[in-house]
Amino acid sequence: MEQIQKSPLPVAIIGGGPVGLAAAAQLVKKGEKFLLFQAGNTIGSSMLEWGHVRMFSPWQYNIDKAAKALLQESGWTTPVEDYLPTGRELVEEYLLPLSNLPGIKEHILTNAKVIGVAKKGLDKLKTEHRDNVPFQLYVEMNGDTKVFEAKAVIDSSGTWNNPNPMLSNGIWTKTERTLKDRIYYGIPNVQELEERYKNKTVMVIGSGHSAINALLDLVELKEKYQDTVIHWVLRKKHVREAYGGQENDGLHARGELGTRIHKMVDSEQISVVTPFYINGVRDANGKISVTGDLNGEETTIGEIDQIVVSTGFRPDTSYLNEIRLNLDSAVESVDALAPLIDPNIHSCGTVRPHGEEELRQPEKNFYIVGIKSYGRAPTFLLSTGYEQVRSVVAYP
Repeated sequence: MEQIQKSPLPVAIIGGGPVGLAAAAQLVKKGEKFLLFQAGNTIGSSMLEWGHVRMFSPWQYNIDKAAKALLQESGWTTPVEDYLPTGRELVEEYLLPLSNLPGIKEHILTNAKVIGVAKKGLDKLKTEHRDNVPFQLYVEMNGDTKVFEAKAVIDSSGTWNNPNPMLSNGIWTKTERTLKDRIYYGIPNVQELEERYKNKTVMVIGSGHSAINALLDLVELKEKYQDTVIHWVLRKKHVREAYGGQENDGLHARGELGTRIHKMVDSEQISVVTPFYINGVRDANGKISVTGDLNGEETTIGEIDQIVVSTGFRPDTSYLNEIRLNLDSAVESVDALAPLIDPNIHSCGTVRPHGEEELRQPEKNFYIVGIKSYGRAPTFLLSTGYEQVRSVVAYP
């Protein structure tokens, strides 16, 4: 990370998840000042929303090396390396202890939502002296907007709070937004939301592991409440494409998900609709009706009570309108990173290591890291984010 000459200003970190805190640990190691802005009321607040879900990767791949060193100096006990933590365990046993360390705790601001980033006194169009003036971050805190200056910005805000819609073409409609009380985006905690889903007709949209987790939890609910009906809507030519490697998967826990959902489909506990391209949704006398193309024919699935949309997430760059960004037109990742992570070509296991050079933006000393750096690509691993921030902080 290039230095603004003799600048007393801190580095600003946006986002208090694993990658944001890894950036903080790396900056502590380097002796750099920083401020971390966390929109939620606690560190890892987005992870806690899927805290009931067990991760595919064990502890040894989920802990940043610089963070681990700082924690061990405080007497922290390293979790069992081959144990697969849940999202909540990752927050409670790793992120919260890390955030409470001296040298980190006093530099974290929670309930601090960044709503704008710019160069001081300059809009995006102005070039003269641009590299030599600080960044300004406009932050909503306690009902007020405060302005903070920084010599560099590391945006690790993630994508969790910006889900994709249910329509196959990626467009949000007013109708979908008006049904938000009956639509859950992401991975619902079905056990906690039992009253919402029991004995209801539920449609799950998506073919990834988030959708599969939701489906498996709904099948467990169906065992207790047999009038629960589950529809699984995908765009794949055949449902078997969603099963993944199963017993041959390089990550055992991920392969096991595929094996389990395969059995649920074969036992007809889930009704599969594929390939189904959704083009409309509407309220129909208190129920939800979904229309789309099924094998070339316009088809409607009606009488739906609840929908779970697990179609992935997309980066929010709306508050970066005055920052000069270079993003790939399709993936919406950093432009240089796109060919390395394009999900049409790569899985998470085939993405080669990358760092500061690939993450570099036209705006000097501004970086997007973590899952947000991958744009719409779902192939991100935590260990990748840790290497990203290590490289960014170490440069040059």
